[in-house]
Amino acid sequence: MRILLYRGDGQTGGWVEDFARVLPGAETLSWQEGETLGTCDYAVLWAPPAALLAQLGHVKAVFLMGAGADAILKFGESLPDVPLVRLGDAGMAVQMAEYVTYATLRYFRRFDEYEQQARHGLWSPLPSYAKEDFTVGVMGLGKLGLRVVETMRGFGFPVRGWSRTPKDLPGVECFAGLESLDAFLSGTRVLVSLLPLTPDTNNLLDRRRLATLPQGAYVINVARGAQVAEPDLLALIRSGHIAGATLDVFRNEPLPAPHPFWDEPRITITPHISAVTLRDEAVRQIAFKIAAFESGQPVDDIVDRNLGY
Repeated sequence: MRILLYRGDGQTGGWVEDFARVLPGAETLSWQEGETLGTCDYAVLWAPPAALLAQLGHVKAVFLMGAGADAILKFGESLPDVPLVRLGDAGMAVQMAEYVTYATLRYFRRFDEYEQQARHGLWSPLPSYAKEDFTVGVMGLGKLGLRVVETMRGFGFPVRGWSRTPKDLPGVECFAGLESLDAFLSGTRVLVSLLPLTPDTNNLLDRRRLATLPQGAYVINVARGAQVAEPDLLALIRSGHIAGATLDVFRNEPLPAPHPFWDEPRITITPHISAVTLRDEAVRQIAFKIAAFESGQPVDDIVDRNLGY
Protein backbone atom coordinates (compact mmCIF):
# COMPACT_ATOMS: atom_id res chain seq x y z
CA MET A 1 0.00 0.00 0.00
CA ARG A 2 1.29 3.47 -0.92
CA ILE A 3 0.10 6.59 0.94
CA LEU A 4 0.81 10.15 -0.14
CA LEU A 5 1.38 12.57 2.75
CA TYR A 6 1.21 16.29 1.99
CA ARG A 7 1.01 19.36 4.20
CA GLY A 8 1.09 22.90 2.93
CA ASP A 9 3.58 23.81 5.65
CA GLY A 10 5.89 20.92 4.76
CA GLN A 11 5.69 19.44 8.28
CA THR A 12 5.15 15.79 7.36
CA GLY A 13 8.04 14.18 9.27
CA GLY A 14 6.03 13.21 12.33
CA TRP A 15 3.19 11.92 10.19
CA VAL A 16 5.58 9.67 8.27
CA GLU A 17 6.89 8.21 11.53
CA ASP A 18 3.41 7.65 12.95
CA PHE A 19 2.11 5.95 9.80
CA ALA A 20 5.21 3.71 9.76
CA ARG A 21 4.36 2.62 13.30
CA VAL A 22 0.59 2.14 12.78
CA LEU A 23 0.78 0.74 9.23
CA PRO A 24 4.24 -0.89 9.08
CA GLY A 25 3.58 -2.46 5.68
CA ALA A 26 2.68 0.83 4.00
CA GLU A 27 5.00 3.05 1.98
CA THR A 28 4.63 6.82 2.39
CA LEU A 29 5.26 9.21 -0.50
CA SER A 30 5.91 12.92 -0.69
CA TRP A 31 5.23 15.43 -3.45
CA GLN A 32 6.80 18.73 -4.49
CA GLU A 33 5.36 21.42 -6.74
CA GLY A 34 6.18 20.59 -10.37
CA GLU A 35 6.56 16.85 -9.79
CA THR A 36 4.46 14.12 -11.37
CA LEU A 37 2.85 12.00 -8.68
CA GLY A 38 3.43 8.30 -8.91
CA THR A 39 0.77 5.69 -8.28
CA CYS A 40 -0.58 5.62 -4.75
CA ASP A 41 -3.59 4.12 -2.99
CA TYR A 42 -4.55 6.90 -0.59
CA ALA A 43 -3.73 10.57 -0.01
CA VAL A 44 -3.60 12.30 3.38
CA LEU A 45 -3.63 16.06 2.91
CA TRP A 46 -3.68 19.47 4.53
CA ALA A 47 -3.85 22.66 2.43
CA PRO A 48 -3.00 21.03 -0.93
CA PRO A 49 -2.50 23.07 -4.12
CA ALA A 50 -4.69 22.55 -7.19
CA ALA A 51 -1.73 21.05 -9.07
CA LEU A 52 -1.63 18.14 -6.63
CA LEU A 53 -5.39 17.57 -6.57
CA ALA A 54 -5.38 17.25 -10.35
CA GLN A 55 -3.17 14.16 -10.02
CA LEU A 56 -5.29 12.28 -7.47
CA GLY A 57 -7.97 10.82 -9.71
CA HIS A 58 -6.57 7.31 -9.29
CA VAL A 59 -6.52 7.12 -5.46
CA LYS A 60 -9.17 5.20 -3.53
CA ALA A 61 -9.84 8.07 -1.11
CA VAL A 62 -8.48 11.41 0.08
CA PHE A 63 -8.18 11.94 3.84
CA LEU A 64 -8.17 15.42 5.37
CA MET A 65 -5.99 16.28 8.37
CA GLY A 66 -8.83 18.16 10.04
CA ALA A 67 -12.56 18.15 10.76
CA GLY A 68 -13.46 20.93 8.30
CA ALA A 69 -13.82 20.40 4.57
CA ASP A 70 -14.30 23.97 3.32
CA ALA A 71 -10.58 24.46 2.55
CA ILE A 72 -10.62 21.64 0.00
CA LEU A 73 -14.19 21.98 -1.26
CA LYS A 74 -13.34 25.45 -2.54
CA PHE A 75 -11.61 23.72 -5.48
CA GLY A 76 -15.03 22.59 -6.74
CA GLU A 77 -15.01 20.75 -10.04
CA SER A 78 -11.22 20.34 -10.00
CA LEU A 79 -11.45 17.91 -7.07
CA PRO A 80 -10.86 14.24 -7.87
CA ASP A 81 -14.02 12.12 -8.05
CA VAL A 82 -13.09 9.98 -5.05
CA PRO A 83 -14.34 9.92 -1.44
CA LEU A 84 -13.15 12.83 0.71
CA VAL A 85 -12.89 11.78 4.35
CA ARG A 86 -12.55 14.27 7.20
CA LEU A 87 -11.46 13.62 10.77
CA GLY A 88 -14.40 12.80 13.00
CA ASP A 89 -12.90 13.89 16.31
CA ALA A 90 -9.29 12.79 16.91
CA GLY A 91 -9.14 14.53 20.29
CA MET A 92 -10.67 17.80 19.08
CA ALA A 93 -14.04 17.53 20.84
CA VAL A 94 -12.62 17.68 24.36
CA GLN A 95 -10.36 20.60 23.39
CA MET A 96 -13.33 22.46 21.95
CA ALA A 97 -15.33 21.85 25.12
CA GLU A 98 -12.42 23.14 27.23
CA TYR A 99 -12.17 26.31 25.15
CA VAL A 100 -15.90 27.04 25.21
CA THR A 101 -16.06 26.30 28.94
CA TYR A 102 -13.26 28.77 29.63
CA ALA A 103 -14.81 31.50 27.49
CA THR A 104 -18.29 30.98 28.97
CA LEU A 105 -17.15 30.92 32.60
CA ARG A 106 -14.89 33.93 32.07
CA TYR A 107 -17.96 35.94 31.04
CA PHE A 108 -20.44 34.32 33.45
CA ARG A 109 -18.17 34.74 36.50
CA ARG A 110 -17.22 38.25 35.28
CA PHE A 111 -13.52 37.41 35.26
CA ASP A 112 -13.08 39.66 32.20
CA GLU A 113 -14.31 42.61 34.26
CA TYR A 114 -12.17 41.65 37.25
CA GLU A 115 -9.13 41.58 34.96
CA GLN A 116 -9.88 45.16 33.91
CA GLN A 117 -10.38 46.23 37.53
CA ALA A 118 -7.10 44.64 38.59
CA ARG A 119 -5.22 46.59 35.94
CA HIS A 120 -6.52 49.77 37.57
CA GLY A 121 -5.95 48.64 41.15
CA LEU A 122 -9.65 48.36 41.93
CA TRP A 123 -11.05 46.00 44.60
CA SER A 124 -14.78 45.88 43.90
CA PRO A 125 -16.86 42.66 44.04
CA LEU A 126 -19.52 42.56 41.30
CA PRO A 127 -23.03 41.10 41.55
CA SER A 128 -23.24 37.49 40.40
CA TYR A 129 -25.25 36.50 37.34
CA ALA A 130 -28.09 34.00 37.76
CA LYS A 131 -27.27 30.76 35.96
CA GLU A 132 -30.92 30.17 35.02
CA ASP A 133 -30.74 33.40 32.98
CA PHE A 134 -27.57 32.29 31.20
CA THR A 135 -28.79 30.01 28.43
CA VAL A 136 -25.95 28.68 26.24
CA GLY A 137 -26.96 28.23 22.61
CA VAL A 138 -24.82 25.90 20.49
CA MET A 139 -25.02 26.16 16.71
CA GLY A 140 -23.93 22.87 15.13
CA LEU A 141 -24.74 19.57 16.82
CA GLY A 142 -22.15 17.26 15.31
CA LYS A 143 -19.52 15.42 17.35
CA LEU A 144 -17.84 18.61 18.53
CA GLY A 145 -21.08 20.42 19.26
CA LEU A 146 -22.52 17.49 21.22
CA ARG A 147 -19.44 17.42 23.47
CA VAL A 148 -19.85 21.15 24.15
CA VAL A 149 -23.56 20.67 24.91
CA GLU A 150 -22.76 17.84 27.33
CA THR A 151 -20.10 19.91 29.09
CA MET A 152 -22.27 23.01 29.47
CA ARG A 153 -25.10 20.90 30.88
CA GLY A 154 -22.63 19.45 33.35
CA PHE A 155 -22.02 22.94 34.71
CA GLY A 156 -25.76 23.44 35.13
CA PHE A 157 -26.34 25.95 32.34
CA PRO A 158 -29.62 25.83 30.43
CA VAL A 159 -28.64 24.65 26.94
CA ARG A 160 -30.31 24.94 23.56
CA GLY A 161 -29.06 23.76 20.19
CA TRP A 162 -29.59 24.72 16.56
CA SER A 163 -28.86 22.54 13.55
CA ARG A 164 -29.78 22.17 9.89
CA THR A 165 -31.93 19.10 10.54
CA PRO A 166 -34.01 18.26 13.64
CA LYS A 167 -32.30 16.70 16.67
CA ASP A 168 -33.72 15.23 19.85
CA LEU A 169 -31.30 15.59 22.77
CA PRO A 170 -32.26 14.91 26.40
CA GLY A 171 -32.41 18.10 28.44
CA VAL A 172 -31.67 20.32 25.44
CA GLU A 173 -34.14 22.63 23.71
CA CYS A 174 -33.52 21.91 20.03
CA PHE A 175 -34.21 24.12 17.01
CA ALA A 176 -33.76 23.26 13.34
CA GLY A 177 -33.74 25.14 10.05
CA LEU A 178 -33.54 28.81 9.16
CA GLU A 179 -37.19 29.33 10.06
CA SER A 180 -36.37 28.69 13.73
CA LEU A 181 -33.06 30.57 13.90
CA ASP A 182 -34.51 33.85 15.21
CA ALA A 183 -36.36 32.03 17.98
CA PHE A 184 -33.16 30.20 18.90
CA LEU A 185 -31.11 33.40 19.00
CA SER A 186 -33.67 35.44 20.93
CA GLY A 187 -33.36 33.17 23.96
CA THR A 188 -29.58 32.67 23.86
CA ARG A 189 -27.32 34.52 26.30
CA VAL A 190 -24.05 32.86 25.21
CA LEU A 191 -23.92 31.99 21.51
CA VAL A 192 -21.42 29.31 20.44
CA SER A 193 -20.85 28.66 16.74
CA LEU A 194 -19.59 25.21 15.75
CA LEU A 195 -21.13 25.14 12.28
CA PRO A 196 -19.26 24.00 9.17
CA LEU A 197 -18.63 26.71 6.60
CA THR A 198 -20.94 26.26 3.61
CA PRO A 199 -22.65 28.68 1.20
CA ASP A 200 -25.63 28.60 3.59
CA THR A 201 -23.60 29.52 6.68
CA ASN A 202 -21.41 32.19 5.06
CA ASN A 203 -22.38 35.49 6.76
CA LEU A 204 -25.17 33.66 8.57
CA LEU A 205 -24.63 35.81 11.65
CA ASP A 206 -25.16 39.24 10.16
CA ARG A 207 -26.31 42.42 11.90
CA ARG A 208 -30.00 41.53 11.88
CA ARG A 209 -29.48 38.07 13.34
CA LEU A 210 -26.87 39.17 15.87
CA ALA A 211 -29.23 41.93 16.99
CA THR A 212 -31.83 39.23 17.69
CA LEU A 213 -29.67 38.07 20.60
CA PRO A 214 -30.83 39.56 23.92
CA GLN A 215 -29.17 42.65 25.38
CA GLY A 216 -25.87 41.69 27.00
CA ALA A 217 -25.37 38.46 25.04
CA TYR A 218 -21.90 37.06 24.41
CA VAL A 219 -20.54 35.46 21.21
CA ILE A 220 -18.02 32.61 20.99
CA ASN A 221 -16.91 31.61 17.49
CA VAL A 222 -14.78 28.48 17.17
CA ALA A 223 -16.08 27.41 13.74
CA ARG A 224 -15.14 29.60 10.77
CA GLY A 225 -14.69 33.35 10.66
CA ALA A 226 -16.71 33.83 7.47
CA GLN A 227 -19.89 32.84 9.31
CA VAL A 228 -19.87 36.15 11.20
CA ALA A 229 -20.22 39.54 9.55
CA GLU A 230 -17.28 41.09 11.39
CA PRO A 231 -18.22 44.79 11.00
CA ASP A 232 -21.74 44.01 12.27
CA LEU A 233 -20.45 42.18 15.34
CA LEU A 234 -18.06 45.04 16.13
CA ALA A 235 -20.84 47.64 15.78
CA LEU A 236 -23.16 45.73 18.13
CA ILE A 237 -20.40 45.36 20.72
CA ARG A 238 -19.57 49.04 20.56
CA SER A 239 -23.25 49.93 20.90
CA GLY A 240 -23.48 47.79 24.03
CA HIS A 241 -26.08 45.37 22.68
CA ILE A 242 -23.56 42.52 22.67
CA ALA A 243 -21.37 42.47 25.77
CA GLY A 244 -18.33 40.98 24.05
CA ALA A 245 -16.92 38.05 22.15
CA THR A 246 -14.25 35.38 22.26
CA LEU A 247 -13.09 34.67 18.71
CA ASP A 248 -10.72 31.94 17.57
CA VAL A 249 -11.44 32.14 13.84
CA PHE A 250 -11.55 35.02 11.37
CA ARG A 251 -12.40 35.75 7.76
CA ASN A 252 -8.73 36.45 7.06
CA GLU A 253 -6.07 34.55 8.98
CA PRO A 254 -3.72 35.53 10.47
CA LEU A 255 -5.91 38.44 11.59
CA PRO A 256 -4.35 41.53 9.92
CA ALA A 257 -2.54 43.97 12.20
CA PRO A 258 -4.81 46.95 11.42
CA HIS A 259 -8.04 45.00 12.05
CA PRO A 260 -10.27 46.89 14.54
CA PHE A 261 -10.86 43.73 16.58
CA TRP A 262 -7.35 44.14 18.01
CA ASP A 263 -8.28 47.48 19.58
CA GLU A 264 -11.60 46.40 21.09
CA PRO A 265 -11.04 45.34 24.73
CA ARG A 266 -14.34 43.44 24.84
CA ILE A 267 -13.12 41.04 22.14
CA THR A 268 -10.76 38.24 23.15
CA ILE A 269 -8.65 36.90 20.27
CA THR A 270 -6.88 33.57 19.96
CA PRO A 271 -4.99 32.33 16.84
CA HIS A 272 -7.19 29.42 15.67
CA ILE A 273 -6.13 27.09 18.49
CA SER A 274 -9.46 26.10 20.06
CA ALA A 275 -9.04 22.50 18.86
CA VAL A 276 -5.85 21.41 17.11
CA THR A 277 -5.38 18.09 15.35
CA LEU A 278 -3.68 15.55 17.61
CA ARG A 279 -1.44 13.74 15.16
CA ASP A 280 -1.25 10.39 16.95
CA GLU A 281 -5.04 10.10 17.26
CA ALA A 282 -5.55 11.36 13.71
CA VAL A 283 -3.17 8.76 12.25
CA ARG A 284 -4.85 5.94 14.15
CA GLN A 285 -8.27 7.10 12.96
CA ILE A 286 -7.13 7.35 9.33
CA ALA A 287 -5.48 3.92 9.53
CA PHE A 288 -8.73 2.43 10.86
CA LYS A 289 -10.68 3.98 7.98
CA ILE A 290 -8.14 2.75 5.42
CA ALA A 291 -8.64 -0.75 6.80
CA ALA A 292 -12.38 -0.30 6.38
CA PHE A 293 -11.94 0.77 2.74
CA GLU A 294 -9.67 -2.20 2.08
CA SER A 295 -12.18 -4.67 3.54
CA GLY A 296 -15.24 -3.09 1.93
CA GLN A 297 -16.72 -1.93 5.24
CA PRO A 298 -18.63 1.36 5.76
CA VAL A 299 -16.49 4.41 6.46
CA ASP A 300 -17.58 7.29 8.70
CA ASP A 301 -17.10 11.01 8.03
CA ILE A 302 -17.17 10.93 4.22
CA VAL A 303 -17.80 14.50 3.08
CA ASP A 304 -21.13 15.22 1.41
CA ARG A 305 -20.07 17.68 -1.27
CA ASN A 306 -23.59 19.03 -1.65
CA LEU A 307 -23.91 19.84 2.05
CA GLY A 308 -20.31 21.03 2.41
CA TYR A 309 -19.32 18.78 5.32
